[in-house]
Amino acid sequence: MPTTPLPTLTPGDFTSDQQARWCPGCGDFSILAQMKIVLADLGVPRANLAFIAGPGCAGRLPHYLNTFGFHGSLGRAPALATGLRLANENVQVWIVTGDGDALSAGTNHLVHALRRNVDLKIILINNEVFGLSKGQASPTSRPGTRTKTSPEGSFETPLRPLSLALAAEASFVARTIDVDVNHMSEMLERAAAHRGTALVEIYQNCKIFNDGVFEYATDTTLKADSLIYLEHGRPLLFGKDRNQGLRLNGFEPEVVTLGHGITIDDVLIHDEKAAEPTLAFLLSRLIGPAFPECLGVFRSVQRPTFEQSLDESRQARPTRDLESLLTGDESWLVA
Repeated sequence: MPTTPLPTLTPGDFTSDQQARWCPGCGDFSILAQMKIVLADLGVPRANLAFIAGPGCAGRLPHYLNTFGFHGSLGRAPALATGLRLANENVQVWIVTGDGDALSAGTNHLVHALRRNVDLKIILINNEVFGLSKGQASPTSRPGTRTKTSPEGSFETPLRPLSLALAAEASFVARTIDVDVNHMSEMLERAAAHRGTALVEIYQNCKIFNDGVFEYATDTTLKADSLIYLEHGRPLLFGKDRNQGLRLNGFEPEVVTLGHGITIDDVLIHDEKAAEPTLAFLLSRLIGPAFPECLGVFRSVQRPTFEQSLDESRQARPTRDLESLLTGDESWLVA
């Protein structure tokens, strides 16, 4: 019996009846626009899509998408998304979170979702500040960041989301930035196609409370010397003339310039599929001005998902009825 083909979806089909409300110039508008384009290209029915979010500016995004979705309390989106995914494996589940949500109260939940490799797609929008609660330092705020809670400049050591994810054995880890829409779409598409937990960190400019923190990565006169776009199997080169690269000096990374005895063979080759994430972890630690920062896929490996392992465990478990459970060896009669 012939099946009826699914209707072709457009980005407009994913626009909800809610007006997007972020501050003028907010990078979240760009993220929302690219998310709609990616969803349309995926061809997944809207009934099979769910977006789970916590509080914060990032958490508004599900309101503006015409899919299923809901809010949880601070930091709990991974736990809710895990339950939804296990209850219905036909649903593609996305988490939309911010640095304040995911890396404060939510750190524990995020780490365990990553290590379990639940088939979830996590967008971690990082503006290095609490935005919706009006400008406090977040767990990712850089030293010296002046906010309402750090008026003299933050002195706390910031969390690095991708380093944390790789330490938790995440199977897919990537980073992009709000103004590079083509690259952002590519990272979101790759995350959607990955089987397992996929984390995409998006650098996002908060126009009001942390404006310009990523200027080195967006200014056309600076970005060539400040960024490395990761490509699997390609050397880690950067610079306006593509003549600078990264190599290892013992266990330490160093920047080298091609020429005067330095050749392309001295430059590290990116391997996103390496079973051991040591190099990916090293790249996730790079930060300016001493080093360029990396955008792209840091790691993409396949390992059993939590759902697969759970199914195998259930199949291997002997069948027991309720009566045997109640009267078995581990039951007690209380007089």
